Amino acid sequence: MTTNPAESGGASADATPKIDTSVPHSARIWNYWLGGKDNYEVDRIAGDQFLKVFPGMAETARQSRAFLVRTVHYLAAEAGIRQFLDIGTGLPTADNTHEVAQRVDPTCRIVYVDNDPLVLVHARALLTSTPEGATDYIDADIRETDKILKAAAKTLDFTKPIGLTLNGIMGHIVDFDEALSIVRKLVAALPSGSYLVLQDGTNVHSEANKKAHDEYNQSGAAPYIQRSPEQIAQFFEGLELVEPGLVSVTQWRPTLVGDKEPPPVDGYGGVGRKP
Repeated sequence: MTTNPAESGGASADATPKIDTSVPHSARIWNYWLGGKDNYEVDRIAGDQFLKVFPGMAETARQSRAFLVRTVHYLAAEAGIRQFLDIGTGLPTADNTHEVAQRVDPTCRIVYVDNDPLVLVHARALLTSTPEGATDYIDADIRETDKILKAAAKTLDFTKPIGLTLNGIMGHIVDFDEALSIVRKLVAALPSGSYLVLQDGTNVHSEANKKAHDEYNQSGAAPYIQRSPEQIAQFFEGLELVEPGLVSVTQWRPTLVGDKEPPPVDGYGGVGRKP
């Protein structure tokens, strides 16, 4: 059954969050790059300014989303995962985590976590589950790990393996040591046989990408820190990386066009299993 968030400690269906449309927001800009309609003029202006400096960002956004779809399908179809904790959900689009997982097994249970007011407005859309499964939405910042884990435990069974997805969110934690601490605390709460899916932005392929991010971080929006693949690899310490390891998101088990892999983009990710 679909979990009622008002009863489970998730987002209240009657909540009326305040949306600040005076500054651009990364989730809404991302939505704009993906062709969505859940954004405002300030987001479209910021998104267009970014694309003027680095036109490839829209493709990176699409490929990052495709990475999420492939990894969730892998966890559900090949690794047998039936529970997912998706932190940094972003705005709903096609093939959300619960849709991908529940296509494999309708009994899958998914908890979404985000703190963006516009995502909260769309919580009801995110909470559309199969009758056999369940979804919930937690309104929380990723730094609030105790709150997230306590609320998620009302829908997920932490004695059984869980797929934790952190897609494009850790770059918002400016201090790298703090980012590592957050991930390690979340992974520590998961039982053996669980998986971490994590991808974030790098600047290894394009100087224009770095310049565009520098300008974005000076715009008044919440900053996003690009990190090296070596830094991103540290999030997976203690885990068993699934082949092909930590790679550009386009190169993680891609859907081939002919015999060609898509070109790499400035987003690196991987899947790690907790022993």
